[in-house]
Amino acid sequence: MEVDKVIIGGGLYGLYSVLLCAQNGQNVVLLEYESNSFERATYINQARVHMGYHYPRSYSTAIKSAHYFERFIHDYPECILSDFDQIYATSSNFSWTNAEQFKKFCRDAEIKCEEISPNKYFQKGLCDGAFLTKEYTYDAKILRDMLLAEIAKYSNAKLIYNARIDQIVKSTGEYVVKIHVENNIIDKNYIEYATPFILNATYASVNQICAKMGYTPFEIKYELCEIILCNVSPNLKNVGLTVMDGPFFSIMPFGKTGYHSLTSVTFTPHMTSYNEVPTFACQKLAHNDFCSPNQLGNCNVCSFKPESSWEYMSGLAHKYMKPEYEFRFCESLFSMKPILKASEIDDSRPTVIKEHSDSPKFVSVLSGKINTVYDLDEVLLND
Repeated sequence: MEVDKVIIGGGLYGLYSVLLCAQNGQNVVLLEYESNSFERATYINQARVHMGYHYPRSYSTAIKSAHYFERFIHDYPECILSDFDQIYATSSNFSWTNAEQFKKFCRDAEIKCEEISPNKYFQKGLCDGAFLTKEYTYDAKILRDMLLAEIAKYSNAKLIYNARIDQIVKSTGEYVVKIHVENNIIDKNYIEYATPFILNATYASVNQICAKMGYTPFEIKYELCEIILCNVSPNLKNVGLTVMDGPFFSIMPFGKTGYHSLTSVTFTPHMTSYNEVPTFACQKLAHNDFCSPNQLGNCNVCSFKPESSWEYMSGLAHKYMKPEYEFRFCESLFSMKPILKASEIDDSRPTVIKEHSDSPKFVSVLSGKINTVYDLDEVLLND
């Protein structure tokens, strides 16, 4: 079957690409490994719609986030929670950025930064500055349903779940993608799609797809990360707190779920792999090829996921927060996070779009920011 584009990966970047292509009259097919969209990193993260505050040491990341912030909340208002106070604070000790530097960074980036007393939320003397900012949270499941409802309006868009890519063959002017759909049927029904354009939007599996083609991988490390969902006291319900800029923590509303997410720079990552493809000891324990360096499984449903770091994350947050702000454990979520090795220098989070071949075209995208999805517009519409 001939199609204009094949999109691999059903997270935000994949669904956005399908919708954009369909709206512009292209025949497009999406291949998703899971049984539904947003089963991994698009859902399992802080759910922060970044305005740039998180990156005082990477001006370029901050500016890119702020640039797309208003567009994202305009395009997807139903999934946005905005009516809470997002507080950023700078730690008095062990921080790469102090209060004065943070204020200067916000002035230079032209983003809201209203100074408040650190003593309102934090133990006396632990933070040298606190600031009311403009930053929101998105609800991934609402966003997914919005996108799927729009995609359903287009007969030229096809979504295939439980898709297993058996082979991608490059020929003159096109790729032939051979797949089957994983189910309980013994006999596999193979499907082939011929296309002049493939977008690899698989996030943590980006190098695994590149490896199938022998293309140059991204220079990334992989972190197996935990997001903890909490119930919070009424006085914290409409507040998000993030302590910067080092081995600290964040607790903030998790979309419109009613929960807060708790994360920590030190304790959210449980394991790290520096291999070209994600390689972890726990993969050897998985059954029936559930997870391997060649095909990443869903860490959130894995029987061998780590024990929670709740004790350490909550202990760090309690150290900084005043005791009247309470929170308790509800659930842990796990996902794999790829980070460019170069970002270890300045904590930058650029969106990287790599064109591996031109005719036919094979493009990979790697980005850890939700609202920078618009970087794909030029790639998808000007090929």
